[in-house]
Amino acid sequence: MKTIVVCSGGLDSVSLAHKIAAERELLGLISFDYGQRHRKELDFAGACARRLGVFHQVIDMRSIGRELSGSALTDDVDVPDGHYAEETMRITVVPNRNAIMLSVAFGIAAARQAEAVAIAVHGGDHFIYPDCRPGFIEAFQTMQDHALDGYASVKLLAPYVNGSKADIVADGARRGTPFAETWSCYKGGERHCGRCGTCVERREAFHLAGVEDPTDYDDPDFWKAAIEGFRATEIR
Repeated sequence: MKTIVVCSGGLDSVSLAHKIAAERELLGLISFDYGQRHRKELDFAGACARRLGVFHQVIDMRSIGRELSGSALTDDVDVPDGHYAEETMRITVVPNRNAIMLSVAFGIAAARQAEAVAIAVHGGDHFIYPDCRPGFIEAFQTMQDHALDGYASVKLLAPYVNGSKADIVADGARRGTPFAETWSCYKGGERHCGRCGTCVERREAFHLAGVEDPTDYDDPDFWKAAIEGFRATEIR
């Protein structure tokens, strides 16, 4: 099945690219520049495409991203520290981001005669991102079946949607994914901060998967306190 992967350059989507390359025919990677402060992630997506020998297309959505205001990823708003599933992390939601990106990706897939588009949403995303949940994946497929009816048949693959980030790390390790060549931190500094929700989630995932984390963090131990604090909040 000829497949295009939506790849941000993060741990999840790069692992997915390696998974698809091993199991199917990977045509290429599509990334989106929506004005995110951690735009450096796109360089890691490009490196992944070169490593796998496929095309990499970056879609310029900066003009659209400016209209999707209120997110810490696109506005002059501080990215909060803490556990990924805390309510404070809702400030990192970019409204309708996956729906917009997938619509573009499906159009490109149809034009390139690809048979599938793959996205790396996972169970840990369900807390705060509504367009990462199984219901969205199913509904989007139904919508695209109607949108492309009589022109193309493109399937939406989301193999991690019911799994955890630790499951992705374990799967990526089996396939030799170079985790050091991925970028997760929403703050977009020189190194992973170790304190934002995605850094905490990343560090925890390696721990739970029993895989050595090659990431260089500014604060490599903060994740432990963040997890303990989140669990204490859940108990209350």
